[in-house]
Amino acid sequence: MSAYQTFGRTAKAFAVSALMMSVAPAPLLAADEGAASWPVVASAVKADAAIEARVSEILAKMSVEEKVGQVMQAEIQFVTPDDIRKYHLGSVLNGGGSLPNKNKHATPGEWLALADSFYEASVDTADGGVAVPIIWGSDAVHGHNNVIGATLFPHNIGLGAMHDPALIRKIGEVTAREVRATGIDWTFAPTVAVARNDRWGRTYESYSEDPALVKAYAREMVLGLQGEPGTPDFLNGNHVIATAKHFLADGGTTAGDDQGNAEMPEKDLRDIHAPGYFSALEAGAQSVMASFSSWNGTKMHGNPYLLTDVLKDRMGFDGFIVGDWNGHGQVPGCTNVSCAASINAGLDLFMVPEDWKGLYEHTLAQVKAGDIPMKRLDDAVARMLRVKLRAGLFDGGKPSTRGVAGRDDVIGSPEHRAVARQAVRQSLVLLKNAGGVLPIKPSARILVTGDGADNIGKQSGGWTISWQGTGNVNSDFPGATSIYGGIADAVKAAGGIATLSDDGFYKEKPDVAVVVFGEEPYAEGQGDRDTLEFEPGSKRALATLRKLKAEGVPVVSVFLSGRPMWVNPEINASDAFVAAWLPGSEGGGVADVLIADANGKPRHDFTGRLSFSWPKTPMQDNLNKGQKGYDPQFALGYGLDYKAKGKGPGKLAEDVAGVKAPGMDDIPLYVGRPLAPWLVFIADDKAGQQLSGAYAALRTGTARANVVDKNVQGDALLVEWLTGEKAALALRDGPALDWSGYYTAGATLTFELKTDKPGAMTVGFGCGPDCGADVSLAKVQDIGAADASGWRKVSVPLVCLADSARNFSHVTEPFRLSATGVMKATVANITIDLTEEGVKACPFP
Repeated sequence: MSAYQTFGRTAKAFAVSALMMSVAPAPLLAADEGAASWPVVASAVKADAAIEARVSEILAKMSVEEKVGQVMQAEIQFVTPDDIRKYHLGSVLNGGGSLPNKNKHATPGEWLALADSFYEASVDTADGGVAVPIIWGSDAVHGHNNVIGATLFPHNIGLGAMHDPALIRKIGEVTAREVRATGIDWTFAPTVAVARNDRWGRTYESYSEDPALVKAYAREMVLGLQGEPGTPDFLNGNHVIATAKHFLADGGTTAGDDQGNAEMPEKDLRDIHAPGYFSALEAGAQSVMASFSSWNGTKMHGNPYLLTDVLKDRMGFDGFIVGDWNGHGQVPGCTNVSCAASINAGLDLFMVPEDWKGLYEHTLAQVKAGDIPMKRLDDAVARMLRVKLRAGLFDGGKPSTRGVAGRDDVIGSPEHRAVARQAVRQSLVLLKNAGGVLPIKPSARILVTGDGADNIGKQSGGWTISWQGTGNVNSDFPGATSIYGGIADAVKAAGGIATLSDDGFYKEKPDVAVVVFGEEPYAEGQGDRDTLEFEPGSKRALATLRKLKAEGVPVVSVFLSGRPMWVNPEINASDAFVAAWLPGSEGGGVADVLIADANGKPRHDFTGRLSFSWPKTPMQDNLNKGQKGYDPQFALGYGLDYKAKGKGPGKLAEDVAGVKAPGMDDIPLYVGRPLAPWLVFIADDKAGQQLSGAYAALRTGTARANVVDKNVQGDALLVEWLTGEKAALALRDGPALDWSGYYTAGATLTFELKTDKPGAMTVGFGCGPDCGADVSLAKVQDIGAADASGWRKVSVPLVCLADSARNFSHVTEPFRLSATGVMKATVANITIDLTEEGVKACPFP
């Protein structure tokens, strides 16, 4: 498997999804039992006669236009207060990386100001309409992760390793307070998926493969976020509305394909994938998000049996069901702007980020034509009103006046960071500790190395400031601590020395080396993989481990990942190996467990235990306790500690099925997101600016760029040339790489392009000052014809960009799309592509 294939797997998922949309739903599998086999859930939030009377009163006053507006949720970049005032929209959201004023460093005050403007528009009755406060939803999935300076907790997979439901409630409480501080009422959390195939790009959003643990955690997280029903804390100014997601079985799709098909009998659907919903609803969760995925061929956004018969009628859910990002558009017969089938199936709130006006008009027409019964629309609106009333939105005033809103001491407070640091400590799982190398004496000379050592963005993973978690630097995390920073702080007082090295080299031999490495940040389908082998083929981190071992330096590996992975060679090359998952902003929690006290005794023991089974081969992606033939490397619940003095495994097998042979691979540069270490820039002769965040605008005097949707959210780059002067979209800021072998092998620079003027552009690369080349796209004779949506494939042989392999021995800018003139272009899926035969001569004139 090449690196390109790893990330390119997303494209396969899209193709499968598209195919499923074109066929009739598959019949249910044998042993399906019907809604009566599902439990009746007794929510702790009881019906309130006064609220129900008020719902009926408000509903009776609303026009059909206002009712349709209430079931629309628009993205903040694509809606204005005037739109909300005119269309009476019920909700807004900020997608991952979408920020007020497109400002990555927006202050809490800027968030509040935007929230107030939306609220004031929603209750404006100048047009004679009914005042219905708007509700704002945000993906606060490991803390308030869109906000600079927020407390970031370990992702769910790490929290699962804690096996501590009480701490989960505290984490929910902290997250709610920080969300409230910015004036937001509602979080799209918790994810209660039971991930059963670790190739899934959202595995780290799952607490465990064990439904019982997910069930226990779901209850506590909902109580932490919303407060205890029946008490003054419930949905007060310190709490927010919770969302149980994604209903249902998003963690059970075939081959772990994101947005794929969960093929299973109803018994497995209910007993494996639904327990988290049972406890979340019992705890009073007020919203449920429908999954992109399908069950036996039927898209969840269009499944009346599960959304209505099971969830609402049988389980008694009286809150509202919100869709996922244009998920209704994937229902057969639907588009992003028209989907009566989805609301008729039971969806109450369309998440329609950009195309909400079109969907509003079509939905209004469908209601008036009877295609959507008025009774169904009234039920959806009543559910929205009910939750808004329970949350106090009608009587709470502007967001800036509610609870802790606007308090400068809330975001990233020391008390909140202490809770996150405790979570980091308890989430670490010790897989190996040969020779008792851990804990490390604080007086030691410690080399800290690896690309994750001083990289807060990498240790935090996806859903961190930006949607994919890419484009971040340590200065974007004020108050946070890297793993290196935590180690340095821990040894400083005891006279030890912690030295940071990027590449594992040192001047004075250390007593021990801590090597921090792992997966680069990703989110959703961009994280889908073909196998679980870490760094297939290249083994860069392994080379560092083996170098240090060969030099007689004891090695402690700290592995950052969003899933269990096949790392047998890396474990063999380490004296100690710690699964640290994605710990978030408090890297000091790692040092708390690794570094001893002044007497050499542990300050904190390892208490984390695996909540996912660890694979013995790269192909053991579907590896869950209780399955036939269960044969893991480390079983569910495994974990060493100092008290028992366990050493862990001896030498592990490395020559196993599915391991990729060393060699050159395709090189992904931008596939769904910029692939590390590259960052996106636009540049002209006067300035260059980095693009970060899914919706952060990037502009110089001559050009601007935005992330836009091609197949999924934020997977393409739109650049506009504004003044006619020359400017370029470029990938930069990584270390210089040697690609001379790719030149010799006949590789091509390949990408997808959408523009009306391909011939007016050049594409090229850079290799340092006055080094590089560009070729006019007008000369690229085999440029692909545009498809129906305007996209074309472009392949430029490297031999057309330089006449010597030497030019590719120091690549600093692997992609550059330049133009002179007023125009725009969208680009996606940029790779260095190794063809089977290779291109040995330039075919261009």
